[in-house]
Amino acid sequence: MTTFHFVAASERFLTEEEPLEEVLRERQRNYADNNKAIDFWLVRQPAFLQSAELASLAQQVPRPAAAVVSTDATFITFLKLRLEFVVTGTFEASNDDALRSIES
Repeated sequence: MTTFHFVAASERFLTEEEPLEEVLRERQRNYADNNKAIDFWLVRQPAFLQSAELASLAQQVPRPAAAVVSTDATFITFLKLRLEFVVTGTFEASNDDALRSIES
């Protein structure tokens, strides 16, 4: 099982009101410079927020929702501090189920 960490908020907040695109672009460039595999994703309408385990947390996220998901907890903490008005959490998924959990 892999632990995924996330910040979630309204899609409008993450994609229009905050300079998130710039942050993700800079991180992607840094990963490319250091030959590191991408371990973060911007997900619109994340399916994992519909899980029973995250139900109470998901109620705090305006719809339509979006999330940045990563296997790097430190990066998610950085985003939480930078963006402020987001909800954070974690979920576990096997490698086979991970993409379905994130994107379905």
